[in-house]
Amino acid sequence: MQFDEDQELEQLINGQICFKVYPFLSDMSKAERKIILSGSFNPLHAGHLKLLEVATSILGEGYPCFELSAENADKPPLTVSQIKQRVRQFENVGKKVIISNQPYFYRKAELFPGSAFVIGADTAVRLINPKYYGGNRERMVEILSACKSTGCIFLVGGRNVDGEFKVLDDFDIPAELKDMFLSIPAEKFRMDISSTEIRGSQGSL
Repeated sequence: MQFDEDQELEQLINGQICFKVYPFLSDMSKAERKIILSGSFNPLHAGHLKLLEVATSILGEGYPCFELSAENADKPPLTVSQIKQRVRQFENVGKKVIISNQPYFYRKAELFPGSAFVIGADTAVRLINPKYYGGNRERMVEILSACKSTGCIFLVGGRNVDGEFKVLDDFDIPAELKDMFLSIPAEKFRMDISSTEIRGSQGSL
């Protein structure tokens, strides 16, 4: 049975399928290591494009793509129309985007084993904070070690965290996880603007 785009996105939101790729790639699972920049992309901006470009150049090889989760740990899931609206941003700049239903990186790692996930320092600080694992440091290490066992790594770009520009070296990464985190040097990438600030400026025009 053939399903149209809206039906496939409904299936994704409902958990019947795990991900959908735009534009469609029949060999997505066989592609070389994926370099994935995840986000809400509301909106997609030049900083996102530059960050993925820099991360790809640092790794030297890999298949760069963006990833948008229909599910969000703190907000209601995106609707079909919202997903399609955000997908159009990537189509407009000729970039590939994966739509998944996995809001957590340990689930993304299971879905795309061996990938390099590109994140900002603001995401990294949450990733290693036991607060987000029920206050249990051992649980945090266990979950991230499971990510590591899939062959996944994290490339961390500098970002403003609580009003101060931070890079990977500013954080205390547990010793057993250090080798799965790579720093993107500030001289290669620094952009302090966020999607939230862009939305705010657009709203004030």
